[in-house]
Amino acid sequence: MPDTASAQADAGTGASTEHAPAQARWLVPDATFVRGLLDLPQLALVDESCAAEHALHGAIADEPMRPVATADLAALADVDARENYAVLLRFRDALVEAGTLEAWYLALMRAGRVAVPALFVDRVVEAIVTSMLEHSDDAFQHRAGELLHREQRVAVNEGQVLCGDLETLDHLNDTAGFGDLGRMLREADAPLRAASLRVLAPDNAPFDAKGPRLRRHLFDLTHEVSNDLGHGLAFTMTRAHSGLRALARVLERWIHRFHSVRTRIEPLARIDDPAWAWHIGLDATATLLLNDLWRGEAPEADRLQRLIGLFRLEFENAAEMRADLAGKPVYLGLAMSDTGTLKLKPQNLLLDLPLAAPM
Repeated sequence: MPDTASAQADAGTGASTEHAPAQARWLVPDATFVRGLLDLPQLALVDESCAAEHALHGAIADEPMRPVATADLAALADVDARENYAVLLRFRDALVEAGTLEAWYLALMRAGRVAVPALFVDRVVEAIVTSMLEHSDDAFQHRAGELLHREQRVAVNEGQVLCGDLETLDHLNDTAGFGDLGRMLREADAPLRAASLRVLAPDNAPFDAKGPRLRRHLFDLTHEVSNDLGHGLAFTMTRAHSGLRALARVLERWIHRFHSVRTRIEPLARIDDPAWAWHIGLDATATLLLNDLWRGEAPEADRLQRLIGLFRLEFENAAEMRADLAGKPVYLGLAMSDTGTLKLKPQNLLLDLPLAAPM
């Protein structure tokens, strides 16, 4: 399992958990996971940090699960620092009380009110996705997995849909890909070569298939390519390395991780189903668009163009669905915001799935 959390399975048996029930692979929050949170900008030490903050930061780094006295928090000179550490400790204690990252995440989302900083939620999702893909060397699935916890910037040009990691793109735009040196040169108005961004392909995927190097690649979400052959003829070809197909495989794993349900998800060009009964938006924009389409309403053209992906989800075992929907497909939608960004809400797929007996 990843070094961000420990597996719930009994390590002493030496048995593989690959085919064990989903909960057997749920992640127990450990010292390494909590220690990693200290790297967040809101908790990092700065020049203005007081001696008490240095001491507290060091103590948590040494013993991430140690109790922290109220007096230790009160000793911090900076009000924001006190609050940030208090939030961290409440988050840590809630994880421990829940027992696993997955149980904490499900409970939080089912509560209907997420009173936890988004960056903490994203760290939990990242740890779960990393664990899900631990045995996969498919760079496309690892890149697709990042869509569940990292915001993307989307560009559509002549039918091609490309997305890039928002934080990485903003950093490259600031430094032209040359780090602190690039930032210094840009501030000095020195000419800079534009950072080279490549679309992820089998021949340029990073060896380790994950992490910051992978994020420097644009991700192609174009599923089908159409060529006009003239004379009223057109040829449509499905891409062999479709980003949407890779995302579909990740979403299948995500559902099974939490619900122990096997599904099959496939990208679609359109929904042609007069008996359309159920849909789930994978983000806020897609939810509104699918609601309009299901009601038979025609969204404005500019809104409809934000829809960048459709999927058909089917249960392998129809008995695991709600009885009134058993055997019927569930349609999924993916859309960018009006500012051209994409922020998945993977909880939607867990909360809105029509299960016979929700976990």
